[in-house]
Amino acid sequence: MTEIRNRSAYHDYFIEDRYDAGIVLAGTEVKSLREGRASFNDAYCFFHKGELWIKSLHITEYSHGTYNNHVPTQERKLLLHKKELRKLEAKIKEKGYTIVPLRIYFNEKSIAKMEIGLGKGKKLYDKRETIKQRDTEREMKRHMK
Repeated sequence: MTEIRNRSAYHDYFIEDRYDAGIVLAGTEVKSLREGRASFNDAYCFFHKGELWIKSLHITEYSHGTYNNHVPTQERKLLLHKKELRKLEAKIKEKGYTIVPLRIYFNEKSIAKMEIGLGKGKKLYDKRETIKQRDTEREMKRHMK
């Protein structure tokens, strides 16, 4: 199973809630995702007319595609339940919250899904604290063995 992770999301944000969303994709986009050819650089989610969209998610053009190949950086619609959408939209209106794409994966039925997270931005000193904490945990594990 192919899984593409957004490693920088955990470095830049405190993730409070996670949601699994469906993605509206073209056929060649799915084939590129199966090959693991996507990039989360600068990708973010936003609301437009009550619907959740993702922007700047780069899915590379399929290598064996024809003239019907997809546009790599087009906006893609995310599918969530209406209750979840309302909850997220209310949280986004609060200061400091954003919706961050965390990973793209294929579920048991081979359907492409995206895990999104409700995140609050980290300050520089928070990032340093996280790195320091990770290093001390590594040292403790090393000494335990």
